[in-house]
Amino acid sequence: MQTVSCVWNFYFCNFQLFSWSGWKPEILFMSENDISLNKFISSTGICSRREADKWIDAGRVKINGTIAKKGNRVFEHDKVTLDDEPLRNKPRPIYIALNKPPGITCTTDLRDKDNIIDFVGHPKRIFPIGRLDKASSGLILLTNDGDIVNHVLRVENRHEKVYIVTVNRPINTTFIKKMSNGIPILGTVTQKCAVRKISKFTFEIILTQGLNRQIRRMCEFLSYKVVTLKRVRIMHIELGDLKVGKWRNLTAEELKLLN
Repeated sequence: MQTVSCVWNFYFCNFQLFSWSGWKPEILFMSENDISLNKFISSTGICSRREADKWIDAGRVKINGTIAKKGNRVFEHDKVTLDDEPLRNKPRPIYIALNKPPGITCTTDLRDKDNIIDFVGHPKRIFPIGRLDKASSGLILLTNDGDIVNHVLRVENRHEKVYIVTVNRPINTTFIKKMSNGIPILGTVTQKCAVRKISKFTFEIILTQGLNRQIRRMCEFLSYKVVTLKRVRIMHIELGDLKVGKWRNLTAEELKLLN
């Protein structure tokens, strides 16, 4: 009798849990092939998991007609909607490289007149992987594959990003050494990185982290001001001779390494 009672309490508690969260109680027993809600949304190719979480918090996502919450799971026969429109299966994946000019904002918010989506004008819905600040230029990747975003941006993967930077004062050995060994910004110290002098005012820096406006803040700490900042490589993907404002599809070899 004690065993039966424990089993009944388990099912009763879970029945209440799913009822309170807006789920139909029978879903608990439907399938073991469930998936987190933000991953389900990103797998449709509409956005990244991070963006999906924002939409969930904003109450734009429903599961079976009930407003969803972060942490909900999606089961095989569930109906997930965004702004009351059903989410479709994942389309053919798109991966492009853009040479972003200064003045373009890496946002999907179409209310921003300088947003990167309108600038690219791709016929399919895509979004940027990471960001370059508005004043910076160079390589940025865009995709409709929400899963690849975490792979590229995850800090522990230590993916290299290479920048060419021009500053307003002559570069000396002290500057190179301090930039390489870490600069205190944003309540932390930047990770050690490779810095190489190219000319009197220009240097190359290779980062494996991506703090907000990191290079500009590092230079400012040393009393230098960034004049131009251009990203020329992300992981194994090179900007090459891609003209400013133009984009291209990633090659088969680049995709093979990326995945």
